[in-house]
Amino acid sequence: MTIEAPAAPSLSPDIIACIRRALDEDLTAADVTTNAIFSPDSTAKARITAKQHGVVAGLDVAKTAFLLLDGQMKFDSSFVEGANVQVDDVLLKISGSARALLTGERTALNFLGRMSGIATFTRQFVDAVSGTKAVIIDTRKTAPGLRALDKLAVKRGGAQNHRMNLNEMILIKDNHIDYAGSLPEALRRVRESSNNLEIEVEARTVSDVRQAIALGVKRILLDNMNISKLREAVAINAGRAKLEASGNVTLENVREIARTGVDFISVGALTHSSKGFDVSLKLLA
Repeated sequence: MTIEAPAAPSLSPDIIACIRRALDEDLTAADVTTNAIFSPDSTAKARITAKQHGVVAGLDVAKTAFLLLDGQMKFDSSFVEGANVQVDDVLLKISGSARALLTGERTALNFLGRMSGIATFTRQFVDAVSGTKAVIIDTRKTAPGLRALDKLAVKRGGAQNHRMNLNEMILIKDNHIDYAGSLPEALRRVRESSNNLEIEVEARTVSDVRQAIALGVKRILLDNMNISKLREAVAINAGRAKLEASGNVTLENVREIARTGVDFISVGALTHSSKGFDVSLKLLA
């Protein structure tokens, strides 16, 4: 089914396309249940409520799900993206077509719940490193097809995005180095490619860090190094390159990692292991 109603203009085309695909999963033909009970001109009001405390993200995405079904839907909310919310807070009030409300309910809640879950988990990591210089960043370990939404939720949780895709920057990882035969050779090939992108190199050992610094690399990923090795790498680096700690980062160890002096901490769990945020929609009498 092709849905042509207008969407919220603040969202990127990639995100709007994601919402359209999600609606299409439900609307291969029609919402037969809702259409049997509600006439085309029926109107209704509803509210979406938080069932837990956390960080809200995706209100605009939820609105767009309804607007793609009926461009005349109306909304009211006391919350901005990234706001802290509590149990029973009314996140969004909605009025308009009853059919659009019921048909778009699950899609809107799926996005709102996923994005708020990611934002809530992200905020916990950001708070855990507060007072250090470390910046929490995400990875490409996102749900297939939902990267733009997952990374938007990370930003709304207070962290930063790393690469959105493979052509935003160069990241020379272990398989690249092994295939090229050495880090210097991999780096030579990259520098001769003339794309002028930022270059980051993965270091598996402290010796790799020394070599990367000697080769003039300005950003180094410290892969699965323990606290002692991270401290050693920071000392050797002496501020010459930006250092990113990566691998097995948890809420329990992230502050200790941050206190080693690294610049970035990448956390794949932000998007691959966050728990969905509990929200519900209820029609009002």
